[in-house]
Formats: sequence, C-alpha cells, structure tokens
Amino acid sequence: MNIKIINKSKNDLPGYETLHAAGMDLRANLEETVSLKPMERKLIATGLYIELPEGFEAQIRPRSGLAFKHGIGIVNSPGTIDADYRGEIKVLLINFSDQLFEINSGDRIAQMVIAKHEKATWQQVDELNETLRGAGGYGHTGVA
Repeated sequence: MNIKIINKSKNDLPGYETLHAAGMDLRANLEETVSLKPMERKLIATGLYIELPEGFEAQIRPRSGLAFKHGIGIVNSPGTIDADYRGEIKVLLINFSDQLFEINSGDRIAQMVIAKHEKATWQQVDELNETLRGAGGYGHTGVA
C-alpha cells in the first residue's frame, strides 16, 4: 500500500524496525529539548503529514520500551488519524513516572499502525439476541 507523506522534519520517514513489525516508529521533531514532569502531558510534533486512503486509519500507540523503562504513555491511546485529516501528526505524551523525562528531536516517541476499518450503520431494535455472557461486564469472569 502506498501512502502519500510530507516530511518537514530532519528525521527519516517512519519505518518498520523488524520484518514482522505492525507499527512504524514516530520520532519527535523539536526545536529544543522538551521536559515532561511527573504526571505532565505535552503534545509532541513529528513534522509528518499523511494522506490515507478512504477506509483506513493510522493508530498512534505507545512504545512498550518507553512505557516499561520510563513510564511514558499516550493519553488518548490509541490515537486515531482519520483519512480526511491533513494536519501535522502530533503525539500526546504523558509521564506516569515520578521522574523528569526529557525528549529530544529524533527520539522515537510512539508507533503508528495503519489499519483498515469498516463503516457501520445502526439498525435500531427493541431487543438483542441472548448470549451466555449476557450483560456480564467488568470483572464478571473472576480474578484469575
């Protein structure tokens, strides 16, 4: 699949780091280092603009290494970039740790997964088919 992209950063285009990777790493595009205090969130620019085909979205997801090693996540995870969005891709990072975290231009800050999606139409009804689970929600199957 070909996707049109404009790169206004000094970084390489996003790429797959391994043969079977689902996500491409996104890098920060900053004029100066950004510091994230504990529990602080900031919007981080990437310098990237994309044109997705209709029926596709780009999902912006946290990087597992940043989450595990530094407590860095994404507030609206996964973030969604719709096919009709033409603005700059930005990542809303949050520092869940108790330590200051610094982000430099070129740092890998998130990953982007391109995914096909369907459009739904609603069929309003008065009742739904029964299932074994029924209305069992959060924690209904127990702890273990």
